[in-house]
Amino acid sequence: MSTLHKIFNLQKPALLLGLALFSAPALAISHISIEAAKVEVPQGELRNARFDLNLKTSAVNLKSQYRQSPEQQWTDAGFNCARLLNPKKGSWQCDSGKLAAGMISLPFSLRLDTQTLKGMQQIDAQLAVQKASFSDAAGLRAGENVSAKLKLKAGQYKAGRLEQGWNWQFDLDWTGGEVFWQPFYIALDNSRPGSHQLRGKGMFNEQLIRVDEARLTLQDVGTAEASAEIWRAGTRIRDLQLATGTIDLETLYPLILKPLLEKTALSNLEIGGKGDLKLAMRDGDIRSAHLKLQQVDLEDKDGRFGLYKLNTDLPWDYNQVRPVRLTYEGGHLLKLPLGRTDIKASLERYSLTAQEIDLPLLDGGLNLRDISAVWVDKGWHWHLRAEVVPISMTDLSHALSWPAMQGKVSASIPLVTYSQGVLMTEGDLRFKLFDGTIDVSKLTMRTPLGIAPRLNADIHMRNLDLGTLTRTFSFGAIEGKLDGDVNNLRLANWKPVNFDASFYSSPGKYPKKISQRAVENISSLGGASAAAAIQRSFLRFFDQFNYSRLGLSCKLRGDHCTMDGIESTGDAYVIVKGSGVPSITVLGYNRNVSWGELLERLKRVTAGNSKPIIE
Repeated sequence: MSTLHKIFNLQKPALLLGLALFSAPALAISHISIEAAKVEVPQGELRNARFDLNLKTSAVNLKSQYRQSPEQQWTDAGFNCARLLNPKKGSWQCDSGKLAAGMISLPFSLRLDTQTLKGMQQIDAQLAVQKASFSDAAGLRAGENVSAKLKLKAGQYKAGRLEQGWNWQFDLDWTGGEVFWQPFYIALDNSRPGSHQLRGKGMFNEQLIRVDEARLTLQDVGTAEASAEIWRAGTRIRDLQLATGTIDLETLYPLILKPLLEKTALSNLEIGGKGDLKLAMRDGDIRSAHLKLQQVDLEDKDGRFGLYKLNTDLPWDYNQVRPVRLTYEGGHLLKLPLGRTDIKASLERYSLTAQEIDLPLLDGGLNLRDISAVWVDKGWHWHLRAEVVPISMTDLSHALSWPAMQGKVSASIPLVTYSQGVLMTEGDLRFKLFDGTIDVSKLTMRTPLGIAPRLNADIHMRNLDLGTLTRTFSFGAIEGKLDGDVNNLRLANWKPVNFDASFYSSPGKYPKKISQRAVENISSLGGASAAAAIQRSFLRFFDQFNYSRLGLSCKLRGDHCTMDGIESTGDAYVIVKGSGVPSITVLGYNRNVSWGELLERLKRVTAGNSKPIIE
């Protein structure tokens, strides 16, 4: 046995091993061991390495500590082969081996044949791994029970006096196990027939890697074929041609698409249907693409949107204007049902234009005009004009699970813009409801279909008919008209976190009456907790009362609401100010209320639990 106590390269132990094997019969050597304090190789370095070869059984064993770079910690590593065969010159075979290093455990079998023809090396290798496992310290890559087979052929070539390189061909079959490779997770059942497969052939030299043919087959998903040329310096794509066959989107989505769309509005879909894609790249840039979808049904599991029987023909070319088309038979957007739609537009490089798009919605719809969109700085920027074709409030309130409302809603929006995830409107959205008007101004939305949408707006209501309004929401009868302002409204994930809201009697002369039930309900919003005074006075004989003014306000900051009325009186504030005979004044006492509690009070309004305080 020979022990080396200084750094040496791999050629020295290989030479010693060769001399020992050559002289083994004469010296009757049955076992060879080589130790090295340190070994440096291009893939890293070893220390405290020990190599053992049993000449009787042909068993090979290597134990060492290994690290890939000086910045990493040393880890235990080992390699063994129960029987390393050398049936002929240039041929090696190991039917039962194992490579272990840190968190890597790789049981394998290997067959390697090498030869030299006319000065050119030829390699033919077959590698199989069974129930291999691996992981990294960061948890970004891991595998368990991985089984796969690889066949590789490579041969040197020389063209002319200077050009030389390698031709290569490989077949990879992954037959079982689980792999997580951030962000993808792929699993195959070892007991189930079938596999994921990758086939390819091409060449490489000092400058270029060329893939003449490559075919990827994902079990239950489909196939993709590609050819490519890649500059080795900087790993830059010189040329790429990719074409898929018909792909099953139901199996492709969780495997490939969902991890790539994790931070988008498409991150939590249920999807079915077919699709195919063609793509061409040159010098690192996409030059053409063509996406087709056939009879696709997609549903957002969070209930934000859905499209049914979606079909697309979306060609794109860097140098040509191409017409695009998208159709669907139906769907929904935030619980609003969508009718059959046929969208036609034009794509010119990174811009999209369309004169008009009609989106049916209930018995009306949304008409979009002068549509222009462009992809700049890794994001879409677009503008359009919009008009809400009159929609029945009866149908709309039913679709949104609101109390039944009457009339129609319509709106005209001079300009809508979208840039860097922010949607803005120029001009007011006007809704005609309850015989009055509701105007929405300064509307902006951030990531409206994203994970955490945000909305800002001001809302102004004028001359709403209180009789119609209170009947709609089963509030108790109030006769009169109502104005309201909700300024600085902010919604986060569609929940209010900020606003300055006030509701008050409209100016002008008109009948003003309020019922006992409405008094009780309004008083409960102000936080009254005493027994109903109406039942304890002569006022209990009256069904309704006169009032001169009414009003209630709430300033919301987070979950805290500061409440007020039309005027203050002592520790209370006036919500309803009485007038005439019989008259009634309703006071509120709680000025600071949590938003959650106020919502609970609104829910109790129709449950008969309200308690008024009356003067």
